[in-house]
Parts: sequence; C-alpha cells; structure tokens
Amino acid sequence: MPGQVTFGRKRPLPPCPNPLFLKWLTEWRDSAAEKGLKTQYVYQKAISSLKKYPLPLQNGKEAKILQNFGDGICKMLDQRLEKHYAEHGPNAPIHSLPSSHDNNRNQQRALSPVPSSSVPEPDLPAHPQDGPSPTKKKKTDGKKQREYVPQKRSGGYAVLLTLYKESTNINSKGYMTKTELQREAQPLCDKSFTLTDPNNKYTAWSSVSTLIQKELVIKTHSPARYSLTDKGLQLAQRLQAAEGVLDIVSEECITVSDEDQEDQDALHCIEQIPNASAPPHKPVPHTFSSVSKRQDLSSYNHVPDFTLRPGQFNVILCVDFIETTGGAAHRKQELVSELKRNGVSFDVRKLHIGDFMWVAQEKVQPVPGQLRIPQARELALDYVIERKRMDDLCGSIIDGRFREQKFRLKRCGLRRPIYLVEDYGSAQHLSIPESTLQQAIVNTQVVDGFFVKRTKDVRESAAYLTIMTRHLQAMYSNKTLLSCTKEEANKCDRTFQHDDQSCILIEFKDFNEGAMKNKAQTVREVFARQLMQISGVSGEKAAAVLEKYSTPASLLSAYECCTSTEEKEKLLSNVKCGKLQRNLGPVLSKTISQLYCSKEALS
Repeated sequence: MPGQVTFGRKRPLPPCPNPLFLKWLTEWRDSAAEKGLKTQYVYQKAISSLKKYPLPLQNGKEAKILQNFGDGICKMLDQRLEKHYAEHGPNAPIHSLPSSHDNNRNQQRALSPVPSSSVPEPDLPAHPQDGPSPTKKKKTDGKKQREYVPQKRSGGYAVLLTLYKESTNINSKGYMTKTELQREAQPLCDKSFTLTDPNNKYTAWSSVSTLIQKELVIKTHSPARYSLTDKGLQLAQRLQAAEGVLDIVSEECITVSDEDQEDQDALHCIEQIPNASAPPHKPVPHTFSSVSKRQDLSSYNHVPDFTLRPGQFNVILCVDFIETTGGAAHRKQELVSELKRNGVSFDVRKLHIGDFMWVAQEKVQPVPGQLRIPQARELALDYVIERKRMDDLCGSIIDGRFREQKFRLKRCGLRRPIYLVEDYGSAQHLSIPESTLQQAIVNTQVVDGFFVKRTKDVRESAAYLTIMTRHLQAMYSNKTLLSCTKEEANKCDRTFQHDDQSCILIEFKDFNEGAMKNKAQTVREVFARQLMQISGVSGEKAAAVLEKYSTPASLLSAYECCTSTEEKEKLLSNVKCGKLQRNLGPVLSKTISQLYCSKEALS
C-alpha cells in the first residue's frame, strides 16, 4: 500500500560465523549465573563481542584481538576446542555445530517416552544465535512453536519427574529444597547435579533455570523451595505415564548399596552443620554413616580401650598455637580475647591438621598419695576447622598449600571438616583476582564436599567458634563415648549402627600423630601426591588411578608393555572415576603418560 510504513530491519543480521564458540560461552555464562558469580557479566561481554565479529576464528588464541577477550577466556576456549577434537576427530568442523547434534536429536525423537500426538518433538531449547539446523525448515510466522521437552535422563528430565513423585506423596510438603531435589533426582540423570566435568563448569543443576524460564518449575522463599507449576505438572504426568519411571525409582531406592547410602547421609549432614546465626539451644541432628540393618553386626567386634560416660568428660575447644603466636600480635590476641570475653574454655596446643577442633576430655581427680594428677584421656570430636583469611587463602593457592591441606583434611579421620573463610579488607590488592578466590571457595564446598562458613572479621569468627562450642557441649553431654584408633574408625563406621545415646570417636593422641605433615609416607601416598600435582587431577581421579596402578613402578611397567606412543597416551583414558564412573579422558591420560614416559623437558 502506498504510504504504508514498515518498521524493523530490512534484512536480517547474518548468523554468527563461530557458533561453537558462542555455544560454549553461553553455557559458561548460564552456569555462572546459576551460581550467582560475577563472571557471568564477563562472559556476556565476550558473547556480545563475538556476535559482532564477522570472520571465522580458528582457535581461542585468535579471539584475543576481540574486545573483552582476555587470556583466561582464550585459554578456556582452546581447552574446550581440544576436547572437541578428541571427541569428534581432528578434522571436525568448528564453524558449525557438530553433526552428531542432529543425530542425537533424531535418536531422542525415536526413544522419547512422550507420544508424538501430544508433543511434536522432544528437544533442548536452542540458543537464539545458533541458527536453524540445515536439515530443518525455518519457522514461518503463524506456526506454533515447538513445545519444550527435556531430553531423557537430562537434568531437567530428572527434576520434573522427582518433583512429580514428591507431589504424589501423601506426606508431601508441596515443595523440595535444593539439597533434597539434587539427592532424589540424581538416579534419574546421567550427569552429576553437583560435580562438573573436566574443562566444563556446567552441571545438571543448571537446567533448573531453563525449567523456571519455561514456567515449568517455580522457585520461592529463601532458602529456595522448588515446586511444579500446572504446566510442569502436565508435562511430568505425560513423561511418567509413558515410561512408568516412578516404579523404577522406587526399585532403585530399595536396592541402593550401603556405600551409596553412606555418601548420601554424609551429604545430608554437611547441610546440617550449624552456622553463626543458629541459636545455640537448638541442637543439630547428629547422623553418623549407618549401614543396612540386614548387615551382620558381628562381623567386626570392636572393644574400646576406654569409655567416657555422661558426666565423666568436658567438651573443650582446642586452638592451634599458630593462631596465638607469630604474625601481627594484635590480630592473634584479638581472637583469644574474644573467646575469653565470651566465656569459652579453650586449650592452646599444637595441632598437626586444622586450626580449631574439639575434644572430650576426661574429668580427673587427684589421687591420695600421688604427687601428680593422672593424665586425662581425650577423644577427638568429629568437627575440625581450617581458618583462612582472604590474603592467606591467596597465598596458599599460589604455593600449593590449599590443595594439600584439603587432601590431608579428607584423610584425617574426622567426619565433619569445616572451612572458616574470613574476609580481610579489600581483595583488590591481592595477587589473585577476587573472582578466582570466590571460585576456589565455591569449589571447596561444591566439588570437594567441605562445609564453608564465611565471616566478615575476627570478632564474627570468634562468635562462630563460641556457638559451635556450646552446641557441641549440649549435643555430646548425654552421649556415651567409645574410643577407637584411626585404623579402626572405618571398620566401626561400617559395622555398628550408632544411635543418639552413643558414638565411637578417635583418641586425640592417635588422631594428632596420624595427621603429622612430615610423617613417614607409603609409596602409595607419595604416588597420589605426585598425581595431584598435575592440573586437572583431583583426589578422586588420583584414587581411581591408584586403584589400578598402586605404585609408580606398576604404572611404568604397564607403559613398557605398550607398543606405541599413542597406546601409552590412551592407557589411562578409560579409568573410571568418582561416583558417576566417568572416564579419566584422553587429555589427562596423555598428560600423565608424558610426565612418566618423556625423557625430554615437558612443553
């Protein structure tokens, strides 16, 4: 029509010539946004720059010329590109999405539990910039958009079915917390809800943000509560009706192994450790790792060296002498003064692991005719605290102490290790960026499984120690404490079912001597530490390698049996690691083989 005004662009913008890089950056941004990290804004700026760049990039290093692309992002892109070539071949295209993406979608379409009449096609939501698949026609105006349905055994799939199962329970609260949802949904998902893959910060939990965006799940309150919307309930009903997944879940829960139950109990208890805001008169439920009642309890007959009954002991806070001496004297004494002001009885002694812990100390009385009071026997309670100021955290990451301390804390024999992270002025002047420090703290809690408590200064740290001391005094006051050695602790956990009236604890002397940093170490322990010095090799990955090759000699013998360099590089690639039994992967396998097989200097 003459005179008609047309609004909008006359021609569409060309698609991004680097869709693979764009896809990875989007995943990293969404993962950071889910965790509330400020790095999400860094990734968003990089995404905006990449969309404007009209030429194809061959690697991450070339992206350095773009605005908002620093060394860190370029290195991450190169690492992800290396993994992409390992999965799809050295000649795999990088300027279009992998062809296997469409094949997987077609397989998912054929195996989908949802009838085709009700749902056109199950698919993950595509990023707006990914562009249409070459095998599909563009959507035209007036056509109904395809309904979002999560892929089978994905994070969104598991969350929907788990929330539906909870809604059908007659004792349902009408919602689930994050911890409950992750624990119950994990058997239905192939990807971990808490652990990330190597070189990838994305977890199955990140899909929850998509469910919320699609109005399938609603998030309310703080701490967060998750529940299904009417739309999500209808979709979950269709998924459940097609596969009968709830029956499968019930069977898996019944046949869960004792070790899996033990891991779940441990994760559950981590969330129940008190914090500084909790009132001291509310004891936190103390749950030890238990085993099935069907297990033969007579398989190991533990006889304690001594027993402390209620009223025969005092719970005392132990402070490492390093926390009271050295460094700035006024800062060291400030913590001690705060504890004294709060009326906390504590004992300063040398602790070989941790900065604070608690012991049950036997009450002793003078014996007539003897000059000295008998030595009081002590049992180490299950809580140990490693205190880190932000500047100390920065230094320990640089010199490697941070990783080594976490390794020793996991092996110390106490079930409830805690990291107390204390803010100290501005982190801008430190040699490591503040975002890196924050990520290290998050990894300590999410990946390593430690409970992390944040405080703003020394006074708040002392308040937390005070509340913890009073809480533990109340919690253990009516318990009968049985002694055991560090070697017996694991057998006792697996054999006895503890109740609220008794518990088995390690003798303090045995615990402290076993935690010595420079004690004699076995070849296996030294080998584990060697492996953990390699970037990307965590404690559980080192343990998986040691399970197959317990010493460097056995690994070297296996390498000698290989007929080619390529076979050596792939020797460890199929080693199963962690709870999800994922492969160690070709990249780490190649790195380890180079370390132990190359005579020249490593590049």
